[in-house]
Amino acid sequence: MIELKNITKTYKTGKVEVQALRNVSLKIAPGEFVAIMGPSGSGKSTLLHILGFLDRPDSGSYNLEKREITKLTDNELAIARNRLAGFVFQQFHLLPRMSALENAGLPLIYAGKRHLEKAREKIKEVGLTERASHRPNELSGGEQQRVAIARSLVNEPLIILADEPTGNLDTKSEEEIVSILENLNRKGKTIIMVTHEKEIAQH
Repeated sequence: MIELKNITKTYKTGKVEVQALRNVSLKIAPGEFVAIMGPSGSGKSTLLHILGFLDRPDSGSYNLEKREITKLTDNELAIARNRLAGFVFQQFHLLPRMSALENAGLPLIYAGKRHLEKAREKIKEVGLTERASHRPNELSGGEQQRVAIARSLVNEPLIILADEPTGNLDTKSEEEIVSILENLNRKGKTIIMVTHEKEIAQH
């Protein structure tokens, strides 16, 4: 499904160059649940951003279902990002004045769809039907992350990209989030997760 060949990415801050990725190659099959591991500053998030069309490599090849992603225009990249990738970050990035349901439905609103049926379905899938009308400050950390997962699913993406999704959570919430991701994987979603926690990666 995904094949990266010799991906390199260097960031420049003033006169300092930081090589985030150097000749990274990998293959991911449809329906895999992959953990990307490594210490802080090793380029995990950069790699995830390239896989999720948020950033471009300086060199190398990125093939997604036999399509060369590095040759896409910025507009084509944005379309690919909206249709193919769902993101879950360590910070939940929920809008404080919106309910859980409205937060989950944001990608639909951005796409010009006003009805939130798909968001309601995804809120149910992550076990939050009873909390759908609550705002983020009325939800626990684990519940907020479940809203973020529901939001990542509303466009039915091919790939879920999760960057340290349990990094801000207590152990019980951590287990709930991993369980939801495992369940999504069993249903056929390809999941790529960045983590530095071995016990999370072992799932």
